[in-house]
Amino acid sequence: MKQRIAGFDLARALAVIGMVIVNFKVVMHASAPDAPWWLAIFDALDGRASALFVILAGVGLSLLSKRAREAGEAAALRAARAGILKRAAFLFGAGLLYVQVWPADILHYYGAYMVIGALALSWRSGALVAAALAMVAGFVVLAATLDYGAGWNWETLAYTGFWTPAGFARNLFFNGFHPVFPWTGFLLLGMALGRADMQSRTVLYRIFISGLLMGIVAELAMTAGVLLGAPGSGVWSHLWSSGPLPPLPLYWIAAAGDAMAVIAACVWAGRRWHDARWLAPLVHTGQLALTLYIAHVVIGMGVLEALGLLGGRTLAFAVGSALVFSAGAVLGAHLWRRRFALGPVEWLMRRCTG
Repeated sequence: MKQRIAGFDLARALAVIGMVIVNFKVVMHASAPDAPWWLAIFDALDGRASALFVILAGVGLSLLSKRAREAGEAAALRAARAGILKRAAFLFGAGLLYVQVWPADILHYYGAYMVIGALALSWRSGALVAAALAMVAGFVVLAATLDYGAGWNWETLAYTGFWTPAGFARNLFFNGFHPVFPWTGFLLLGMALGRADMQSRTVLYRIFISGLLMGIVAELAMTAGVLLGAPGSGVWSHLWSSGPLPPLPLYWIAAAGDAMAVIAACVWAGRRWHDARWLAPLVHTGQLALTLYIAHVVIGMGVLEALGLLGGRTLAFAVGSALVFSAGAVLGAHLWRRRFALGPVEWLMRRCTG
């Protein structure tokens, strides 16, 4: 079990570092006119790190409820569900506060996903996968009937009407940065993965190969679509896009497959090198993911803004700044965990949710 958890925390650390790179790049409007391929490579991270983060949350929900679910104890399952709902409420509230600083916040969406995850806690793996695909199909239906661009200024990525009832609901469920449809599908898929016996090499290999094939096929389909497909109109003009805005099915399949492959690889690495000195700092980074997610904006971007270094930077500067912050985060997380069991925000959530 320790090896499984080490692997999941390693994957969570990679997700945090990926999110830092993506967000620094976006905020700095990073450009690379002389190296378009490098920009394309880093653009491929958009939406992938966040998807990995959410899938790992689903894995955590299944591990959290494993004993109660396997024992068939209704009271224990209700207690696990109540605990998840408390955490969901904390994340939803914290995210709404954080959105004042970081409009692309994922935490309040995360809280909404967890409410659905709590309701699905006792479902079988097949039902969870089917529900995940239904979330993807639900987004397609919404995109076909509603205006995906409502509220958006795509040049500035500003969203008007967020605090109105209609605008908030539209943003939360349909056209926000990480809307319930289809992003809850990532959480449900993670819950299904959390039921798998990843101590088995065969199971781990199947997850890795399945994820790798999903990612490759979806990426090839999107590339072929860009080269050969006729452009559509409205939201469908992005059908072949690999980005998360809008989160169309090919993007979802690619992000889900990539995450499955990364998780399987990290669980294998955690088992293979469980005593290696390099593993512990990354595991500790994954354990402080919530704290570091907030810190990368408040501290990382805050320092750059104070120095006047946020706008109009090169890709090299943006990625370099993100990696410097990430290195500091890994070191800080390692030193912190040598003295404390929980990160500051993780501790606060524990105190608030009991």
